[in-house]
Amino acid sequence: MTEPTPEIFDRPLYLARQASASGTEILQNHIAAELSERLSFITKSFPKALLITQSPDIISNALMLSQKTSEIEIAAPQANDNLNLPENKYDAVFSLLDLHCVNDVPGHLAQLGRSLMPDGLLVVAFFAGDTLRELRESWLQAELEITGGVSPRVAPMIGVRELGGLLQRAGLALAVADMDNSEVRYADVFALMREVKSFGYSNPLTGRSRNLVSRRFITKVAEHYHAQNTDPDGRIHATLELAWAMAWRPHESQQKPLKPGSATHRLAEALKAND
Repeated sequence: MTEPTPEIFDRPLYLARQASASGTEILQNHIAAELSERLSFITKSFPKALLITQSPDIISNALMLSQKTSEIEIAAPQANDNLNLPENKYDAVFSLLDLHCVNDVPGHLAQLGRSLMPDGLLVVAFFAGDTLRELRESWLQAELEITGGVSPRVAPMIGVRELGGLLQRAGLALAVADMDNSEVRYADVFALMREVKSFGYSNPLTGRSRNLVSRRFITKVAEHYHAQNTDPDGRIHATLELAWAMAWRPHESQQKPLKPGSATHRLAEALKAND
């Protein structure tokens, strides 16, 4: 019997916050530009594509301008693990800025993969790695100092090494994953926290504390943050990491790795040729 997936994230709360988020245009522009650049290196076109993201307008326009696709179906992220996607329908699926708050990541990726036609492309982008590492560490330090323990405030982040394995586990081939790293700067940690809230990314964990955060606690968070992450000009910095991955629905035309023992030249011979 299959065990139910732990409900780490409160998906309905997260999506409700995303729906009312403001000021996300700069983030959407960045995603759209990065996606267009990555697709420019692919010679294949994708007549029918599916775009899954909370704010699709800027990204869908960029996809049409890229001329990589002629038809885009738009779907909103779902509150549960069942995406209700048809199988073998799309030439490409783009899931953007959602996977960082999915409970069943392997199952989610498998559903996306099955919706692709053979040799179809899956592209995902989401916050991962060390995103807001400085803020997460400061919250934990403040809570330990004030209460002697910690409550679920820090969302787990997928690493780029894990991502490749997850895509393979989902039955996809030729997976490539990397991190888009950037550093953003603010006048103080309060400006950073206001922006995180305005983007709809406040604590979405199911086990989060429902108690109001005290002024003393926030002050302690600020003390730790500024003590460790203040630049010489007095502004603070924060890390953002966007994971990007591309993988393909298997097809007989795709390049296959050589089977063990099938090499036609010995390593020693290759090394001699380079002497």
